[in-house]
Amino acid sequence: MTPEEFRKQGHRLIDWVADYRAGIAARPVMAPAKPGAIRAQLPKAPPENPEPFETIFADIDRLIAPGISHFQHPRFFGYFPANSDLASVLGDYLSTGLGVIGLSWQSSPALTELEEVMTDWVRQMIGLGDGWHGVIQDTASTSTLVALISAREKISNYALAKDGLQGESAPLIVYVSGHAHSSVDKAATLAGFGAGNIRHVAVDADFAMQPEALRAAIEADRKTGLKPCAIVASVGTTTTTAVDPLQPIGAIAKEFGLWLHVDAAMAGSAMILPECRWMFEGIEAADSLILNPHKWLGAAFDCSTYFVQDPEHLIRVMSTNPSYLQTSVDGAVTNYRDWGIPLGRRFRALKLWFLLRSSGTAALQARLRRDIANARWLAEEVTKTPDWRVLAPIHLQTVCIRHEPSGLQGEALDRHTLAWADAINQSGGAYVTPATLDGRWMVRVSIGAIPTEREDVAALWQLAQDSARS
Repeated sequence: MTPEEFRKQGHRLIDWVADYRAGIAARPVMAPAKPGAIRAQLPKAPPENPEPFETIFADIDRLIAPGISHFQHPRFFGYFPANSDLASVLGDYLSTGLGVIGLSWQSSPALTELEEVMTDWVRQMIGLGDGWHGVIQDTASTSTLVALISAREKISNYALAKDGLQGESAPLIVYVSGHAHSSVDKAATLAGFGAGNIRHVAVDADFAMQPEALRAAIEADRKTGLKPCAIVASVGTTTTTAVDPLQPIGAIAKEFGLWLHVDAAMAGSAMILPECRWMFEGIEAADSLILNPHKWLGAAFDCSTYFVQDPEHLIRVMSTNPSYLQTSVDGAVTNYRDWGIPLGRRFRALKLWFLLRSSGTAALQARLRRDIANARWLAEEVTKTPDWRVLAPIHLQTVCIRHEPSGLQGEALDRHTLAWADAINQSGGAYVTPATLDGRWMVRVSIGAIPTEREDVAALWQLAQDSARS
């Protein structure tokens, strides 16, 4: 493709995305496609000769757009707010268009230094002290893996340079909330701890980790000769946005010499609101922290900011220094290849730069406050309606609800819950995700898409009542 052809088709693609976003509310939120239906319409073999872009664009309309669930839809209430502000989309587009790779500072100086500044902007926005240092990873899953590998190496006196975990005299133990994200267990397993060495700590009535249960678990493991290693606390759990109490957990981590990692993947964005920073009380006791601007804040996926108090722990574990990447300035610059798993990295800071400059903190704060207000409004409506229940405190923008008609319980109630949630999704009028809480199914309403307003939440509530009745 020549630059002129790229100019022509690029304008056309930008127009397509703009039209898509402008008309997204008219589309069914969940993809109506059946399993295998899209694959069946695609050629089984690659084309022998070039195809015109007119044909490619036609297939975007014919195959791709009808075959996706629309995360940017104003009535998308599933999973988490997967916001992709259009300014951030342009930053991502520029990153891809530039085609540079951050192998070292010298390979792309602007890539590294803009990332340093953007992570520091985020640090300031969420109220962290100036002792924290940030790096952009792809997702929270990767960041948690990096954190647990770092914890493993610190507690083992950097065994990776010797015999690894095979040289340890006792198994290393990781402690997580019973409501921690599934990626935490996955990271602990991939980091070599083993599923049998993960302790799921009991939670209280509000689904937050109980510090006294954490302490008891650590002491019990120490008495049997096991070696406590790390604690993963959650600020904003996936199911209910519960908040683990960081102050007492941090004190326990310090007392026993454990690494404390804080998972605030979605809820971390709310720390730009001073009234929400109570959730971060005690954060300075943590060793590492993750929040995803590609969730509620509005950065295009993938953009996950990982903060550490001491980068040397990262560098000592993740550093790689092949001769072909060594330069004369290495001692004076940051080489982010030493701050994570990949050797090369995309220019992710651009999409954060575009977002923060085009929005400003005040506008982002206003949008998040709108979403929290809408969640509280929905919770009030549910609470005052017979046979409906709100099942967890409303800390942020997630509302956990269940319809409990008289005489319906147990598995019959579960079937009812899944049926009315599926009816909502199949209608195309909204999208929600069911989840289990205390062993029973309920429906999570995650409010926070950029175009979502009160009327969209009200429409979902009406649709939920109609679906439950039917």
